[in-house]
Amino acid sequence: MNLISSLHIDTERTWRGGEQQALYLTKGLKARGHPVTVVAQPRSPFAQRAGEAGLSVVEIAMRGEADLAAVLKLRTLIKGRDVDIVHMHTSHAHTLGCAAARMARRGKTVVARRVDFSVRKHRLSIYKYLWGVDRYVAVCHAIRRVLINDGVPGDKIGVVHSGIELETFLGAEPKDLRPEFGVPADVPVIGNVAFMADHKGQRYFVEAVPAILEKVPDARFFVVGDGELRDDLERLSATLGIGERLIFPGFRTDVPQFLQMFDVFVMSSHMDGLCNAVLQAMAMDVPVVGTDAGGIPEMVNDGKTGLLVPPRNPEAIAEAVLRLLNDQDLGGKLVSNARSLFDDDFTVDAMVEGNLRVYHALLRGKKV
Repeated sequence: MNLISSLHIDTERTWRGGEQQALYLTKGLKARGHPVTVVAQPRSPFAQRAGEAGLSVVEIAMRGEADLAAVLKLRTLIKGRDVDIVHMHTSHAHTLGCAAARMARRGKTVVARRVDFSVRKHRLSIYKYLWGVDRYVAVCHAIRRVLINDGVPGDKIGVVHSGIELETFLGAEPKDLRPEFGVPADVPVIGNVAFMADHKGQRYFVEAVPAILEKVPDARFFVVGDGELRDDLERLSATLGIGERLIFPGFRTDVPQFLQMFDVFVMSSHMDGLCNAVLQAMAMDVPVVGTDAGGIPEMVNDGKTGLLVPPRNPEAIAEAVLRLLNDQDLGGKLVSNARSLFDDDFTVDAMVEGNLRVYHALLRGKKV
């Protein structure tokens, strides 16, 4: 086996799905014997968790994508550690890593692309995506199509689906969270788990709640996570008069236990990549209602592995949730079919091997 030395850069100061995927990848590469270096913000969750996993971590303050001091430190790392692959996991890392690799004159550049936003809004963004990147790794085919529409050559874009550690969820310790939140034992619970940002579309889930309560008045609802829109969502909940039924527990590390409590999981994004939370819900045998956005349809096959609804449509979300609450046989069929997805393409091992295929092809001069 040819060992590949890789440097992984993540500029986030918070913990989100992208950081979890980067941690899965770097741990998987290390377990296969490949030399791995992780670069993260000082005292960030990613730096802490990578260190706890036994990875080689270098903490560098990265203040935006025009931070020359950070670029120079990265250049030194790339040269000093004889790096073959510089893999960048965030937008700012993209610029810093490409500049550093160019200055070091070493390391093929790989950029992870996890969101389906077009980069055409700004001319400089288009230039950034066309310059200095040897390969993109899109987490779904929908993102690959967006990049191609933005002018990135298709032979520079590989698709590697995100993965989850099934053992983390299947082996999760059973814990009843209902008493903590005053939820009666016999009422249905509908939930969402995601960072609270506009593209995740939680407002449409919140707006669907009154229609669900009309038919199922004892239901309870959760939006688990945090983010810049949390205050707005809580105000919307209060305006709709559902504050006693809709709970915002904030950022939690016991997501598997929340999923154990949910009768239906809703992913309400109007833009997205390949949403890890959907996979997690499927792994926990929770029926999923998802939107026809980004890579979600690559997991949620309508009527087979979940129910698919149009984006930005609270009425459709409410209808799909009520359908599942009223038809347990349908929910059981969706759950059974969804579990088969993990045998094929959505495990951590499949994700690590997919990235390694991209690395090997790149180093051998082969196109995607």
